[in-house]
Amino acid sequence: MIVTSADAFRRNIEELAPVHRHPSVPRAVFLVEPAEFKLSRQAARDNQYMDLTVGVSPSVALEQHRYLSNAIAECQVPVVRFPGRIENPDDLFPNNVFATTAGRFIVGAMLHPERKRESQRKDIRTFFADLMDYQLVDLSGQDLVAELTGSLVIDRAKNIGFCGMTTRVDRAGCEAMHQAFGLDLTFRFDLKPEEYHTNVVMSVLASRALVICPDAFVDPAVPAAIAELYPDRVLELSQAEKTAFAGNCLALTEQDLFISACGWRCLAPEKRRALKRWGFEVHAIELDEVEKAGGSLRCCIAEIF
Repeated sequence: MIVTSADAFRRNIEELAPVHRHPSVPRAVFLVEPAEFKLSRQAARDNQYMDLTVGVSPSVALEQHRYLSNAIAECQVPVVRFPGRIENPDDLFPNNVFATTAGRFIVGAMLHPERKRESQRKDIRTFFADLMDYQLVDLSGQDLVAELTGSLVIDRAKNIGFCGMTTRVDRAGCEAMHQAFGLDLTFRFDLKPEEYHTNVVMSVLASRALVICPDAFVDPAVPAAIAELYPDRVLELSQAEKTAFAGNCLALTEQDLFISACGWRCLAPEKRRALKRWGFEVHAIELDEVEKAGGSLRCCIAEIF
């Protein structure tokens, strides 16, 4: 079921079985290495986190990206790396294009032509559909926009989705993702016009904590209702903390929380202490060069369930 109001969300939460049938964190991840890192003019049309006037260093971006994958591997999380392609400047952010749930490999329906081309990569499709024997759910050829776990933040254990409406998802796309991920409940709501992806303004950490920027939502009742699912485990971000990508974080194990160094530095000290008090070991990864492309750490990581 898809609901669109805070009251409807609360009512349906009460009816859901409290049993967590799904793992809260991935069993592996995959990343796409940046090739001749540059900024996408197409993405910049509706991504206000980008500044096309800044210079970029492909070598620094590649070094930071490799450090990220090495840090993940050191936490005993298997990492698969695919090569980037020069013609796809945003392919270092694969979680918007490709996603998995148990036994399914999902391909998104992208807004911009560059990313539509990226979604057709045969090597990534073959890896999951043939080698891993996942069922292919291909949204890319449908008349909709659905940028997967960029637009849809999922509490995996509770099997609940949070879909913020922007240019990167439409109603048909929200419905298609709800079905593709096999969710029990999806909460669809509006983000403010300056936002482009839900995973920049909120993150669910191992299904037991919430990081969220209430000011990014059109209706203040929405973040309040979401927060009720995580009593005593809600980290509210300021606009400045959100802009520094503190909300674009991801728990890759029950304890290991990954966040960009910029986001971590911007977090108020009491908020850093709260994350540690909740049992997370924080891995702050320097990604300032990568972040010039308008995304951060979570965008770089596609989860394998």
